[in-house]
Amino acid sequence: MTATQDPTNSTGPKSGAHAIPSYLDPNNIGPYEIYLEQVERVTPYLGKLAYWAETLKRPKRILVVDVPIHLDDGTVAHFEGYRVQHNTSRGPAKGGVRYHQDVTLSEVMALSAWMTVKNAAVNLPYGGGKGGIRIDPRKYSTGELERLTRRYTTEIGLIIGPEKDIPAPDVNTNPQTMAWMMDTYSMNVGRTATGVVTGKPVSLGGSLGRGDATGRGVFVTGAEAMKKLGMPMQGARVAVQGFGNVGEAAARIFHEHGAKIVAIQDVTGTVYSDAGIDPKAALEHLRRTGKITELPGTEEIKRDEFWGVDCDVMIPAALEKQITLANAGQIKAKLIVEGANGPTIPAADDLLAERGVTVVPDVLANAGGVTVSYFEWVQDFSSFFWTEDEINKRLDRIMSEAFGSLWDVKERHGVTLRTAVYIVACTRVLEARALRGLYP
Repeated sequence: MTATQDPTNSTGPKSGAHAIPSYLDPNNIGPYEIYLEQVERVTPYLGKLAYWAETLKRPKRILVVDVPIHLDDGTVAHFEGYRVQHNTSRGPAKGGVRYHQDVTLSEVMALSAWMTVKNAAVNLPYGGGKGGIRIDPRKYSTGELERLTRRYTTEIGLIIGPEKDIPAPDVNTNPQTMAWMMDTYSMNVGRTATGVVTGKPVSLGGSLGRGDATGRGVFVTGAEAMKKLGMPMQGARVAVQGFGNVGEAAARIFHEHGAKIVAIQDVTGTVYSDAGIDPKAALEHLRRTGKITELPGTEEIKRDEFWGVDCDVMIPAALEKQITLANAGQIKAKLIVEGANGPTIPAADDLLAERGVTVVPDVLANAGGVTVSYFEWVQDFSSFFWTEDEINKRLDRIMSEAFGSLWDVKERHGVTLRTAVYIVACTRVLEARALRGLYP
């Protein structure tokens, strides 16, 4: 064995030696650049495992597919589809599928990588995966979306499976989408395979508690952070960006525990109330009118003003790259709990740290969804299902224990909580990689 092959060599590859893959634009890498920078920052803490660090920077497998469907008007339309398996050293790939007009390969790569870190951070036996289709689903009928989903599932069927890669809902997908995926895969393999996806309807092997799981995880980790920081829950002022599945659930659960929701922003606008907003009333208003604005008891404020709202806790639960150098300095919250994936760019992260703002990173804060997806997967394999109370208790325990152990790492190394999460997660992934070795 040569020196370069020696896994005990603590120096590893030269820093920055990795090349940008040819399928990404080096001048505009996209969201994957955020992930690469996060890996670079954690590498000095990996010790001898830094020898394997390049593993973290390169997705294991990328599948790009053409998804042609018949539209309702009789024409044929083609859509770009992706499925990326970032790492499977610790188990099968796991991650959602999103339908969005701005989906790119770089974005799906980053999301799959963050799933690798997320699963390892809470010690689930999964690697990271992610999928997406470049489409604005608001412009298509239910029938067209069903045909799209079934064709996409067939195209990626080569690499997914209950023990290979398990998709789940993400932006603009839901339990019905997962039901179509499960049925399509099952028809193609000739047997009912409920474990091929999670986030399914309960009647098809889905788990109780899955709908609120991600938002509940945001609450649990946020509440644990508030305890560490000496922040009382009762009367705490909370601002929420994004009022979809994650943001709505997080806002509702914080509200139920005595916090005051003072601002909500979604794609339709931003509303503020110093007296507090009832999330249930806000959801009813959104469903009835299709917008969050004109909610009784609130005033509409400009979109950029959201970041300067007087609050104690801020929850970005929308899309990537929302907190930037342009707005990080305006944030008054002492605690940010990332419900979305990649909402804070690294430079803004540094600025927040300098200002004494604690950030509970996405790869920990929003891991509640994949944790309950794991519960669903286990239940499908055993055909034995738990009560919602059992699900929530197991989720709360896993999330609170993970937070506690990661906070200890943060304190021990004197780093941000995000760096602490990456230290633990990347160590777990690379230990598995080192123990397994390379085949052949």
